Amino acid sequence: MNDAEESVRGVLAANLKRVRAQRGLSLSELSRRAGVGKATLSQLESGAGNPTLETVLGLSRVLGVPISDLVEARPAGEVTVVRAAEAEVLSGRGVDLRPLRRIESGDTVFELYDQVVRTGAAQESGGHTGTEHTVVQSGRLGVRVDGREIELGPGDYIGFDAALPHAYTALDGEPVRSVLVLQYRAEQHGHLAEASPVRPAAWGLWH
Repeated sequence: MNDAEESVRGVLAANLKRVRAQRGLSLSELSRRAGVGKATLSQLESGAGNPTLETVLGLSRVLGVPISDLVEARPAGEVTVVRAAEAEVLSGRGVDLRPLRRIESGDTVFELYDQVVRTGAAQESGGHTGTEHTVVQSGRLGVRVDGREIELGPGDYIGFDAALPHAYTALDGEPVRSVLVLQYRAEQHGHLAEASPVRPAAWGLWH
């Protein structure tokens, strides 16, 4: 493990321990509620292990926080820089997500992600609160929203009510790089982890 990977694991470990303590949950209780092995949780809190997207989503759902609260370093000043090697990569059935920033503006929250949609599997969601925004950077992206099929290329944007069933698919046999923004009202806790259930076939986050 290199220094950047150790830093990323350290951020998750510190945030997970902090939020678990704030909720007054033991490792055993969090393990039971989230369906994650106690040994796995212990590894994550010690800065070891390689959590999947589904694992982090399950933990964020039980703890009642956005996944960004678990995987982002707490800002120390007015300028925030996230290096490519420093952001936690969360992998789901068909996507790799790097949480970059959580921004609060009044009663609205924005979560910013670097998203790579891999080939070979659709990333599906039964729906979750909030609005989803995606801008394609490279590749061709297939988006299905409530049964409607849409194709996007580099520079194209799509936004939709995330409560609708939706799915992302990489077209033309090439991965798709995009920027994903989740927008929701603060009291909704409308982050990725809200969609349920969390299972390999449906991106339990939003996925």
